[in-house]
Amino acid sequence: MFPAIPPPEAVTMLRFSDLRKKAGLSIQEAARQLAFDERTVYRWERGETEPRKPVIELLKLLAENRVANQPVPSFSFIDLFAGIGGMRRGFESIGGKCVFTSEWDRFSQETYRANYPMDHELAGDITKIEAGDIPEHDVLLAGFPCQPFSLAGVSKKNSLGRAHGFQCEMQGTLFFDVARVIQHHRPKAFLLENVKNLKSHDRGRTFEVIMTTLQEDLGYQVHVRTIDARSFVPQHRERIFLVGFRDPNDFDFDDLMLPDPALGPRLSSVLHPQDGSEEEDDHFISGPRGKVDPRYTLSDHLWEYLQAYAEKHRQKGNGFGFGLFGPGDIARTLSARYHKDGSEILIRQPRKNPRRLTPRECARLMGFEKPGEKAFRIPVSDTQAYRQFGNAVVVPVVEAVAKHMAPYIDSQSSQEAMEEEAKAVA
Repeated sequence: MFPAIPPPEAVTMLRFSDLRKKAGLSIQEAARQLAFDERTVYRWERGETEPRKPVIELLKLLAENRVANQPVPSFSFIDLFAGIGGMRRGFESIGGKCVFTSEWDRFSQETYRANYPMDHELAGDITKIEAGDIPEHDVLLAGFPCQPFSLAGVSKKNSLGRAHGFQCEMQGTLFFDVARVIQHHRPKAFLLENVKNLKSHDRGRTFEVIMTTLQEDLGYQVHVRTIDARSFVPQHRERIFLVGFRDPNDFDFDDLMLPDPALGPRLSSVLHPQDGSEEEDDHFISGPRGKVDPRYTLSDHLWEYLQAYAEKHRQKGNGFGFGLFGPGDIARTLSARYHKDGSEILIRQPRKNPRRLTPRECARLMGFEKPGEKAFRIPVSDTQAYRQFGNAVVVPVVEAVAKHMAPYIDSQSSQEAMEEEAKAVA
């Protein structure tokens, strides 16, 4: 029985879409580069019509030129629990190449595909992926969710002579999937990221199991540090980072020098200037002076509710309530619930109710955009964008950690290359 032959339109869809992605172009950029309107390009993308041969040839040339101009990567890495690629951006900045991505949320996948060349698989649920199906890699990156680990029953298993290593203790948790990939591939290094409270989670049991697994069961040299992102962005955001190396070295996480947070940027560096100087962005700002769209201003009803809620808790002696900020301030932590009411970071407005940050401002607050650089593409709804940025890592923090790790990744790569060369000569 012969396999079914796909209809011509399906072949065209794959051909055009794949070439466009290899060229690193969005639909809008492809339309400009190819001198066609966006509607026509969308029809090509969906396979409704077929582009002429010169269009395909030009797209091939753009893809080939892009590949030719890319520097040769010095190491490879995989991106697990990838979200919208914050960890990836940090390690690409030091010359790494992503060879595998896993992210289960379809909206995050949409944003990820819109911003990175997908010359490798973007897999879904990591719990359904065999470790052997993941490519070999030098570095593993994972911002894994925090789940409780149950240590109950360990003593009973000891008495019965049963194994109770990480494969038993963490079965059903997402960290187990990180551990089994490390166990199978033995990468030279890894970087794991989580919330600051990981250390105290489940009365410290979670962190105890994680460290025991990484150090004793898997045999890695592990370093831990909590970093506040306010040294790099105008946001108080503490996250814990775990750096691991397969082979012993003299890496010291405490040697990583961070900029003085007192001299760090303020919200003015990420807010829309609203003076006409910003490039046009119809979705978030409008009018000749680039004013923030009115839909981001809180309604009278919501603003009154937030004030009443804050007052109620103030009278009880609690600190719950909204956070109101101006251009010279440092914001609270942006959370995934920001889409609900924006209460943790509200921006003052003269003679108006305060407003939420726009998703574009959230991208800047999380370091996904820098002045003068290409804008981060946000193809999803505001609700999904707020969730994605609230769950993301701060990119400049990861860049700083990656640069601190780089000499040790490179030295291990060089050592292995010399060993392989010596074997070949022998």
